[in-house]
Formats: sequence, structure tokens, C-alpha cells
Amino acid sequence: MKKTPKSFQDLPPIRVRREPPTIPEAIAAAQDLADDLEQQVEIAAGLIGLPLDEVRPHVLAAVKPKPEKISERILTAGSPSRAPRTVIVERRTRPPVVVERRGRPLDGRR
Repeated sequence: MKKTPKSFQDLPPIRVRREPPTIPEAIAAAQDLADDLEQQVEIAAGLIGLPLDEVRPHVLAAVKPKPEKISERILTAGSPSRAPRTVIVERRTRPPVVVERRGRPLDGRR
């Protein structure tokens, strides 16, 4: 026996549950999005919905140290008559991309 399809009008409304992120979650997101501490404070406060003064001590306490540029040395197996060769791998990071917001030109044309 086939069920009759229900129309969308017969169904109850969809309820969406909204939970703001916790302070550690918001700080982790802010640290991944910005390097500047003040920008991190603004991002975290905006995500949580708290004033900047309440979030600032938490962001300062959770300062993530920048990873140092450490090269890795990988030794490859050589033949018995030769010494193993050393390969140095250096990871280079790209400089951050800065996007400037610009308004409309002030030349009077529309």
C-alpha cells in the first residue's frame, strides 16, 4: 500500500537551533583568520556576541606561538660504498594577501 505524499503545508515549521560558539572556539577561528591581536579580538567578539573588553583577556591568554621555520633533514639510504645523502626540505609560506576595499570613484559619472 502506497503512502500519500504530504504537502509542505501539512508539515510543522522547521526549527533551527542557534548556538553561538564557545569562547575557545571563537578564539581558535579568529587566530586562523587574522594575525593581529586586535583583529582577533574583534572577530571573536563578533562571533560570540560579547563586548570587546570581555573577549580581549581570553584572546591575550590564548596567544598561539608562530611556528618557526625549521628545515627538515631526510637521510636517504645510500649504497654500501657511499655515505647516505642528505636532503634538506624547507617550507616557504606565502605572504598574506591584503585586499583593500575601495569605494566608487569620485568623478561624478553614474
